[in-house]
Amino acid sequence: MNAEVQRVTLNLPATADYVDIVRLNLYGVASKMGFSYEDIEDMKVAVSEACNNSVLYAYSHEGGMVEVVFEVDGETLSITVKDEGASFENMNPAVSRAGLHDKELTEAQIGGLGFYLMQALMDDVSVESETGKGTKVVLVKRLARSEEKV
Repeated sequence: MNAEVQRVTLNLPATADYVDIVRLNLYGVASKMGFSYEDIEDMKVAVSEACNNSVLYAYSHEGGMVEVVFEVDGETLSITVKDEGASFENMNPAVSRAGLHDKELTEAQIGGLGFYLMQALMDDVSVESETGKGTKVVLVKRLARSEEKV
């Protein structure tokens, strides 16, 4: 068994036109790992949300780049979406951990629903944001092996 972490790195312009390329690469990597169609579709939604945050909020009108790294480590797929644009300063970690389960939709932060969606679809989600250094979103999904007997 290969214990080496395998990486695929994409550096793309931060425009909506390139989000499909990220989704296609995700499909290729996740299907080779053996993820189910449903898991792959969930991951595609989550990674699209992360990319769209960079496209919509990081660079406003000046343009910029987004780096997407797919890391395969055994049966774990980590997807990192990083930009160097404006940081996502209004994300309150305490609020994000609490979730929306006990809240009304009107109580959600503007623009924060994508984060809750990513949390619902992935096993782990982390956001690091520093003023002047951009934002890094890490999405993690572990391969669930079915225990069916033939």
